[in-house]
Amino acid sequence: MDNEKMFEEMSLQGAPKIAMVPPGPKSKEILEYQAANESSAVSYSKGMPMAVARGKGATLEDADGNIYIDMFSGAGVMALGHGHPEVLKAAHEQIDKVTHTLDIPTETRVKMVQALRSVLPKELTRVFFGGPTGSDAVEQAIKLAKYNTGRNGIIAFEGAYHGMTGVSLALTTDSSHRDGVGQLVPGIQFIPYPYAYRNPFGCPDDKVDEQAANYLERVLEDSHSGFSLPAAVILESVQGEGGTIIPSKRFMQRVREITKKHGVLMICDEIQAGLGRTGKMFAFEHGEIVPDIITMSKALGGIGFPISAIAYREELNTWPTGKTIGTFRGNMIAFAAGATALNWMTEHKIPERAATLGEKAYKKMKSMEDKYDIVGEVRGIGLMLAIEMVEDSASRKPAAALAKKVRKYAHQRGVMIEVGGHHNNVARLLPPLVIPENYLMKGIDIIEGVIADLQSGKLD
Repeated sequence: MDNEKMFEEMSLQGAPKIAMVPPGPKSKEILEYQAANESSAVSYSKGMPMAVARGKGATLEDADGNIYIDMFSGAGVMALGHGHPEVLKAAHEQIDKVTHTLDIPTETRVKMVQALRSVLPKELTRVFFGGPTGSDAVEQAIKLAKYNTGRNGIIAFEGAYHGMTGVSLALTTDSSHRDGVGQLVPGIQFIPYPYAYRNPFGCPDDKVDEQAANYLERVLEDSHSGFSLPAAVILESVQGEGGTIIPSKRFMQRVREITKKHGVLMICDEIQAGLGRTGKMFAFEHGEIVPDIITMSKALGGIGFPISAIAYREELNTWPTGKTIGTFRGNMIAFAAGATALNWMTEHKIPERAATLGEKAYKKMKSMEDKYDIVGEVRGIGLMLAIEMVEDSASRKPAAALAKKVRKYAHQRGVMIEVGGHHNNVARLLPPLVIPENYLMKGIDIIEGVIADLQSGKLD
């Protein structure tokens, strides 16, 4: 069987198939129950109203029989799609053995570490599994940096999303997450990220990355900058929720040089952009650098089993026994699934496929900039793609309402995407890395059709 045929057979056939405009009656009943009994903070089911019945590969079926092309993959969690057969088999076999062991080792845990070590740079020799979420990985990375340096400050970047718990929320810049929750963790300061389309420096756009790196260098060297020497600089190797903002190799290399020069640890957050998403196993590899610490989660669990980890350099392995712990750091099902997924990704060259397929998708989407005045910029690296919506291309005024309409009508036509960005005006695509090429291109056509109808006034 050729590889493309294999990817096609992983998904439900005939997608998208919309029998009725979502939400249908069964979905409505389940959504109403959720609204009456769960928190008002629930969000995704409001932006894409549906109740899911099953998933397969890059497709989801709702309770009313509608079948969607999933171009969101659970915010990047389902990198190998829904119900991957080999990953499921490994999980099922593990359930019958042992499911939870804290950090007491098992053969399954060894396989997980071996799988990670096989894809990590040789410089990152140590792995630590903390709590089950990406936020937990960020918390552990910051704790490790502070413990090793004896310093408390952290520098992060505008547009960052690092999680929703104490330190990770304090490192996240979206005011909608931060406002109203009181004092956050002190000692965190933000500097501009190299976001060329919304240039924070007023320099030529092709110099934004250089200016951003120079800014970091200045605040570390100027005794009147208000910045004390921090424990670490943390950045997403590609900003995800910030709108798929892709740093240049030059920027990543300069940050690495600057942090080394000043004895500051560099942490790369790979929770969304890592594990094949951008066309390399880790997104920082595009910069041809190796950070001191990286964070991982989301796709690490294979098909959605909760797990997180950090990897770091040997010289940072200074924690005493029990210095940092976490009850759910021994999820054997996640280890079994994760190890199988990582090995399968390597065997089938999934990062390389993401690079090739992503380039085709990017070229197809890029033409929208010239066709539609409401498309400001198309960005993409691997299968991490985005369309920034604006009121008009001349003013570049953010159009959050348009982005939400793209999501709404794409969903009604059978394609699931999400919205993000500094101004919530970016339509974001994170399809499973096993998405069949024809589904990916069909999904992009549907999204473009929605944008065309919004511009022409056929959709309100």
